[in-house]
Amino acid sequence: MKATTTTISRRDLVGNIGKGAALAAAVTALPGKANAALGEQAVHYAMVIDVRKCTGCHACTVACKAEFEVPLGSHRSWVEYIEKGTYPNVSRSFLPRLCNQCSEPQCVTVCPTGATYKRKQDGIVVVDSDICIGCKYCMQACPYDARFINPNTGTADKCDFCLHRVTQGLEPSCVNTCQGRARIFGDLNDPNSEVAKLVATEPVTVLRQEMGTKPNVFYIGADHADENDTRVPGQYIRVDTHRSGLERR
Repeated sequence: MKATTTTISRRDLVGNIGKGAALAAAVTALPGKANAALGEQAVHYAMVIDVRKCTGCHACTVACKAEFEVPLGSHRSWVEYIEKGTYPNVSRSFLPRLCNQCSEPQCVTVCPTGATYKRKQDGIVVVDSDICIGCKYCMQACPYDARFINPNTGTADKCDFCLHRVTQGLEPSCVNTCQGRARIFGDLNDPNSEVAKLVATEPVTVLRQEMGTKPNVFYIGADHADENDTRVPGQYIRVDTHRSGLERR
């Protein structure tokens, strides 16, 4: 199913960021036990993708595959091509896709073994391949088609914001390789971070907000066109996902 778009209220976002920043400052000043008692994360990682700067070069896709040795035919990150319009007024745009690192992830809820869980310290959703049984429940629950079964391990796989890099103070591989700086990564709880400033000042959108998962991947200037969209009768719409059908089963 193709994703739809909903513009987020800037007032709500700014309010949430302000609350998060205030809480983060308070947590930093408290002892470790007090931090745990609050039950809140001091760091809230998020990504902003400015589609206006995306050229559809797939450097992010290649970097991700190289970083994790992703098998052929599978993707943790990919770019969709969207063509739409009525001749001669036809346009092409790009929509980078990856796990949305939801604040309320449905994949965590359905996992029978606890292999998929959300890290309390930074909000990143990860998969423990040691206890994943490959049941595909998480794949069915994900509204963003972001998961697949790794043919080499037989377990669920997906983007994890390059956790091994982020914990060492580095940017995710896709962010590091983006030539147009279309991808911006950082702490949404830090009001001075670039990602927090963009979310607070730009008309960002997210994929399928109606699902209630609260995605932490935000888009600027994205076209979330759906091939099945009937709101504009007769308009040509084509979406190339560059992913195989087997990957999404």
